[in-house]
Amino acid sequence: MSTSSVAGALDAWRDLPALQQPEWDDPDEVRAVAAELAAQPPLVFAGECDQLKARLADVARGEAFVLQGGDCAETFDGSNADAVKNKLKTLLQMAVVLTYAASVPVVKIGRMAGQFAKPRSKPSEVRGGVELPAYRGDAVNGFAFDAESRRNDPHRLLRAYHCSAVTLNLCRAFTKGGYADLRQVHAWNQDFVASSPSGRRYEQLAGEIDRALTFMKACGVSPEEFHSVEFYSSHEALLLEYERALTRIDHLSGLPYDVSGHFLWLGERTRQLDGAHVEFLRRIRNPIGVKLGPTTTADDALALIDRLNPDREPGRLTFITRMGAGRIRDVLPPLIEKVHQSGAPVAWICDPMHGNTYEAPSGHKTRRLDDVLDEVAGFFEVHRALGTHPGGIHIEFTGDDVTECTGGGHGLAEDDLHQRYETACDPRLNRGQSLDLAFMVAELYRKSS
Repeated sequence: MSTSSVAGALDAWRDLPALQQPEWDDPDEVRAVAAELAAQPPLVFAGECDQLKARLADVARGEAFVLQGGDCAETFDGSNADAVKNKLKTLLQMAVVLTYAASVPVVKIGRMAGQFAKPRSKPSEVRGGVELPAYRGDAVNGFAFDAESRRNDPHRLLRAYHCSAVTLNLCRAFTKGGYADLRQVHAWNQDFVASSPSGRRYEQLAGEIDRALTFMKACGVSPEEFHSVEFYSSHEALLLEYERALTRIDHLSGLPYDVSGHFLWLGERTRQLDGAHVEFLRRIRNPIGVKLGPTTTADDALALIDRLNPDREPGRLTFITRMGAGRIRDVLPPLIEKVHQSGAPVAWICDPMHGNTYEAPSGHKTRRLDDVLDEVAGFFEVHRALGTHPGGIHIEFTGDDVTECTGGGHGLAEDDLHQRYETACDPRLNRGQSLDLAFMVAELYRKSS
């Protein structure tokens, strides 16, 4: 296929309905920003995307487990060394728990370095009789409720790119430069062992790992994998002008890759078969995911497979289910059964966050950790009953001691939410709650394997 025909295929989405796109004031301004983005270096490389695709093929075969997580919506202010390190530390701690306690290889994917845009249920927001555009994430507009902040500004797409570059650079430095060495597991934990039930439990596990590593070292075994980790970035492919501007033709294969992130997914609101988002994602060669909510039918799932992975390439397509604790045991089985019967290689991941959000009496949007745990338990129960592989979890968390979700070892209650409610969008698990979840998932995985 010629370069011009590849470019034409990559722009076919422009003729289709594109939901959840900001209304920009000046099309010429958008085109100028897109041209500047198109001239920037790639954030990730085709070979890294192919490597992740191979890891996800292992997941689809039942040989590995995905841990995907990070902020609901990243902020420009949060693209600093301390914030990135704390999120990465939490993800690595969860991965250590899963790898050691469940004896399973863990594919580590951050909701990081690109998650700067969010879909909204309404295009505008009204406060005190004043109506302004809804906050769509820092890549589009500002969180403050004033006309200047809420203007949809395409120049923010450039800042999103640069913040993503900073975040990825920090992640690569931390995961390759010794910080992620397995012998550091105690050091990751010193700041909250004494005060956190999950921290004390983690410290006990870290001691076991330490003894195992000492034994292997005494036997002359010290593989490279113990000293660094593979880490991949992901975000929702929401803003199509941004994603298209960061799509490149790989010089080795001649195939198009979206180099804004390794793994891109479509949300529940943008997965229409005849929509622009599905059309764009089917043209790129990255591994991709699709969120499936409780109204998804088995025919919907099969149609998405035909559209997004017609060649049935292992590792290409991941389904991320977000059903809600009360519905997962009823809604999920027919989806898995039909897909499994089709023979399509799909990795199944559970998002236990988005189906369990509610508003507390204080007005805070929150989630109960017990509901999150119950949805994960239901996910494992369904897969165990069907003899299929529970491939992973997709969660929203932070490395900070926020008070945004209730429950956990510290017993956070609705009355505590105001203390450190810092999210720019949806409520996130804090570090202790994330580790509580990791220990439970490890136990569930052991029982199902």
